[in-house]
Amino acid sequence: MLERLNQAMDHLERHLDQPLDVAELARIACVSEHHFRRLFSALAGMPLSEYVRRRRLTVAGAEVLSGDASLLAVAVRWGYGSNEAFARAFRAVHGVGPQEARRTGAILRAQPRMSFRLVVEGSASMEYRIVAKEAFRLAGRKARVPLVHEGMNPHIVAFIKGLDPGTVRRIEALSDQEPRGLVNVSDDLAGSRAEGTELDYWHGVVTGADVPAGLDSLPVAAGDWAVFRSSGAFPQALQYLWRDVFTQWFPSHPYESRPGPEMSRVRVAADGRTADAELWIPVRKV
Repeated sequence: MLERLNQAMDHLERHLDQPLDVAELARIACVSEHHFRRLFSALAGMPLSEYVRRRRLTVAGAEVLSGDASLLAVAVRWGYGSNEAFARAFRAVHGVGPQEARRTGAILRAQPRMSFRLVVEGSASMEYRIVAKEAFRLAGRKARVPLVHEGMNPHIVAFIKGLDPGTVRRIEALSDQEPRGLVNVSDDLAGSRAEGTELDYWHGVVTGADVPAGLDSLPVAAGDWAVFRSSGAFPQALQYLWRDVFTQWFPSHPYESRPGPEMSRVRVAADGRTADAELWIPVRKV
């Protein structure tokens, strides 16, 4: 898997001044576009589109300083239709405009070319199982919230606190299959996994029953799920588990993520400091 990812990165570098073709990168890596984007984001710590933007402006910065081409020619080569658009993007990365950089020989910021390698840590094992589920429905309440990578998400906390206890009991009574009880669900992530990206957060249950009026409902297709377990500090242990699934488990197993909601079943200790959790990720065999 890592060798194929690095082949895709080599292809990206050779075509850096051309429109980003995620489908071709995914083909080289032998995974779906959906999985390629998610795997790259988890491994690189930034969305693919952000990495490409930084790499292009890194190379553009070198061309600006060399003075061999006009600023407009540099801008057009790297996908900007005007000096103004190029200057805004250039300043956002380098902290200085291209004209000033060329005039003064300013110090610029570089995004190094990225490659992936396996680091064997071996300090902890991951418990997982593969579950085949028939089609089901999510039933509950949902809200559009920004993604938070570490610590409690205040938007989710406020949403849950605002739910009527009677409504929560109605939702919980619909649970009739795994994962049982109330689950936390992330779905419809808008584009990438960058901090602040919006997603649908569900406070609900997995059910095969009809969903009564007044509750949100989402049909979920049949398929396989990789189920991981963790115990530890809350919410850090669950957030680190998601990271480890994409950076350690997927590269070493014959599965890729597929479109679908990501579900977690969390049981928080009385003091609120620790929790036992299950993370359900929709997968398919490569």
